[in-house]
Amino acid sequence: MRWPLILSALLILLNLILFAVDTKAALVMLIFTAIFVFAAMVLYFYSRKSLFTGLVSFAQGFGSAESRLLDDMSNAAAICDLNGALIWVNRSFEEHFMPDHGYSHIQAVFPDITKEILSELDEMGVIHSSFGERRYLVEMNPTSLADTDEVIGAVMPKEADKPVVAIMVTDETELIQYRKLYEETRSSSGLIYVDNYDEALESIEEVRRSLLTALVDRRISNYISSMNGIVKKVEKDKYFFFVMEKDISRMIEDRFSILEEVKTINIGNEQPLTLSIGVGRGGKDYQADYESSRAAIDLALGRGGDQAVVKNGDNVTYFGGKTAAKEKNARVKARVKAQALQELLNSCDKLIVMGHKTGDVDSLGSSVGMWKIATAFGKKAYIVVNSVTKSLEPLYLAFKDNPDYPDDMFVTGEEALELLDKQTIVTVVDVNRPSYTEEPRLLQRAEEIVVIDHHRKGTESIERATLSYIEPYASSACEMVAEIIQYIDAEIRLASLEADAMYGGIVIDTQNFVNQTGVRTFEAAAFLKRQGASIPKIRKMFRDSLNDSRAKAGAIERAEIYKGRYAISRLDPKDVDSPTVVGAQAANGLLNVDGIKAAFVVTPFNDQIYVSARSIDEVNVQLLMEKLGGGGHMTVAGAQLKDMSAEEAADRIRELLDELDEKGEH
Repeated sequence: MRWPLILSALLILLNLILFAVDTKAALVMLIFTAIFVFAAMVLYFYSRKSLFTGLVSFAQGFGSAESRLLDDMSNAAAICDLNGALIWVNRSFEEHFMPDHGYSHIQAVFPDITKEILSELDEMGVIHSSFGERRYLVEMNPTSLADTDEVIGAVMPKEADKPVVAIMVTDETELIQYRKLYEETRSSSGLIYVDNYDEALESIEEVRRSLLTALVDRRISNYISSMNGIVKKVEKDKYFFFVMEKDISRMIEDRFSILEEVKTINIGNEQPLTLSIGVGRGGKDYQADYESSRAAIDLALGRGGDQAVVKNGDNVTYFGGKTAAKEKNARVKARVKAQALQELLNSCDKLIVMGHKTGDVDSLGSSVGMWKIATAFGKKAYIVVNSVTKSLEPLYLAFKDNPDYPDDMFVTGEEALELLDKQTIVTVVDVNRPSYTEEPRLLQRAEEIVVIDHHRKGTESIERATLSYIEPYASSACEMVAEIIQYIDAEIRLASLEADAMYGGIVIDTQNFVNQTGVRTFEAAAFLKRQGASIPKIRKMFRDSLNDSRAKAGAIERAEIYKGRYAISRLDPKDVDSPTVVGAQAANGLLNVDGIKAAFVVTPFNDQIYVSARSIDEVNVQLLMEKLGGGGHMTVAGAQLKDMSAEEAADRIRELLDELDEKGEH
């Protein structure tokens, strides 16, 4: 096709020479030359495609065996250029996709295959598309016709050797349907526990207890039956159920309405019944789903109950959790945990205690309590403290500068790693997230781990704990350690400074016995008071500086009232000794404003943004902070944010509050 263009150049040269000989003859020659050049251009640019297609057909026909094989394939196949123009199709492709339409482009059949996709193909690509009501898997392989076959390459002109895309189409409609049916009908297992079964029974007359039990059984049975599942009561307050995957999705859509339904049961019981639900799904077999459901129910109970937890592999979703954890008056669990701790101490040589990063009074006070227990058993004990905030400094120095306590009572994380051996117990207090501890590497290397905490469990938790004592209803870790001290067989007498530290932890965490307090909180405080805790001394130790008071007042003054019921503010950390502590105090102060349901204070500190969230009883701030990667209690929670400004953090809080109001998850 290039020869006409070459001849055109010669004719033009001849025309120029003719102008020098005879102008009239040259003009006549020019007309015919123009017609010839125009025809050559049309032939080259517009007839090239049809000639190319003919060459392909010729080449395919030349390799007749290959041609018949491709043409008779049950799978639809085609070849197109990089613009999507169809060059060749086999019989199956034509019958399925071109019976009534003379489609000339692959995009007319599969709109998802764009020119951009074709031109960017470097290797085989796969795309899922549809035609009519059926679904297809389309495989695209970039190649050139000359490379597809030796016979074709031998007869293919050089001009025809340009990139093309070989397409293979597989009908996957039935496969998708069967896969969807399999996913919908596979079974998922779950566990349902009644959180306060014994307490509810004890609050009503004995003759009505069987009626209460029957009503609970009926509500649970009706709910699972409405989801096409089966439920079996395995203990007086525990149920096991099987539900298909599609019905688990229905449960999630209605946000486990049984959580609210069971609270309406009232035949004179003083407190409403609450449930904890754990669901395991997505496992490779029934055993895996059951183990996931066990892990999910442990999470639900560790977070205070009255909620459902769905565990799908590593993905965990929470529902409910709107009711504050109820204090259990029975101290059986505390006594059992104390005895278990005593057995562990008898088998070890030393104890290393650590709290959370940027420790507070509760963290240090409970660490001191555990240090005291270990030393009472004649074991060497250490408390890990990497840094001390200004607000905690008076209590820390009271121990550090006291000759009654050893110089190595406090160690850094690096020093603790050197002290760690196989006969060492690592005890974590006031935190249950490994990444939040003073030295996470201790948890990776320790043989024995003990966890004592009052915060609700989150997705991230300490693995391999030999003894785990997590009670969300407790006011503080100091309260829990005080109970353990009372149940340890050894006679432990606290020094007044030790009692002060633990009492201070309870006072600070409860905001002077206002928040998260119960009967056992006051009993623990009374025990510490009998041990010599001095309230005036504690009050003096934890008074605010003038700068802290000004910063707190400034945060309250600049607070924004969002939607008329949420307070959002920012604390200026300048000249503040402990910005995170003051930020939490400012959030508490904002709750004293009439009409405020929840308060959030954002504090920039150490290249991070600390968020303190507080509420009284109407908003579960724990759920909000978990979405920011934090956690805590229903009414007291927080989060630490990186790579974000204070204003961006405030905007994120507003977005979460908008979602909260839209879903009604208060």
